[in-house]
Amino acid sequence: MSESASATYAAAGVDIEAGDQAVELLRPHAERASRPEVLGGVGGFAGLFQLKLDRWKEPVLASSTDGVGTKIAVAQALDKHDTVGVDLVAMVVDDLVVTGAEPLFLQDYIAVGKVLPSKIEALVAGIAEGCVQAGCALLGGETAEHPGMMGEHDYDLSATGVGVVEAAALLGPERVRPSDVVIAMGSSGLHSNGYSLARHVLLDIARMPLDGHVEELGRTLGEELLEPTRIYARDCLALAAEAEVRTFAHVTGGGLVANLARVMPRGLVATLERGTWTPAPVFALIAQIGRVAAVEMEKTFNMGVGMVAVVAPEDVDRALAVLTARHIPAWVLGDVRPADDPDGPRAVLDGHHPRF
Repeated sequence: MSESASATYAAAGVDIEAGDQAVELLRPHAERASRPEVLGGVGGFAGLFQLKLDRWKEPVLASSTDGVGTKIAVAQALDKHDTVGVDLVAMVVDDLVVTGAEPLFLQDYIAVGKVLPSKIEALVAGIAEGCVQAGCALLGGETAEHPGMMGEHDYDLSATGVGVVEAAALLGPERVRPSDVVIAMGSSGLHSNGYSLARHVLLDIARMPLDGHVEELGRTLGEELLEPTRIYARDCLALAAEAEVRTFAHVTGGGLVANLARVMPRGLVATLERGTWTPAPVFALIAQIGRVAAVEMEKTFNMGVGMVAVVAPEDVDRALAVLTARHIPAWVLGDVRPADDPDGPRAVLDGHHPRF
């Protein structure tokens, strides 16, 4: 083989120089999303975080890994990539806080067909913004180029977060008691679940343009679908500091009932009332256009409830006041009762299905 025809990594589709450029563009975003415990800077082989053990008697580390799912397809179609970074952080840190853990740091993984530095910067800018909202540090990550496996403009996101909670303050099913009250926290929209169905209905069946204004939504369809997931981590921690919280439930894939059931103990059932809230217009739009049954809607989407807190009955008013002061829509959703069948459902929705 002649020198002029010799194979190179760049010719195979991997551009190391573009990767180095992307790292430099990411640096200010990582520096923005930091905490005092972070040691070193961007670009090392590993991120360093000095755990201040004098803050806890018996610290328990919590970890969570998640992604954004097919919401990325909407971001790619609109060539808008910063909001899905916020979604990524939300999916991770709000799983952590369910245990009562304070999110400490997050590391992202971005797989791309080709490193386009400006696009990587937009993604990481969103991740950094999410970390700022959550109060955690962006402790590095990895951008991997996969030519031949992914298209030039394709990418996928995932992240792992780590948090810490005092052993005595761990939240979970074992804390839940009969007569506890279930408080709902409103979602900002679809969040990051159910997009395969939403896209099928709105884009494939209805062929609605993403840049078209939708009267029912009061904005374009693309703006609605890319609305960032609300991050509840700091609000949940503030609530747990002011009220007797038994547990939280992050409403993601599977819907409200399935996720709340995960944090309910055997022998108790959370009974929720559909009549306490009205789902946002985007849910009605999907249901009507796709003729999606109410039961299918409720097991696919959050239906307007993004996080749930189970609190002691005497602390309901205090809990609602804390959340209202933090500008989180909140209301009493139901209560916890002894189950007629200990092996039966651990969460149920009562009342009529919403009329779409």
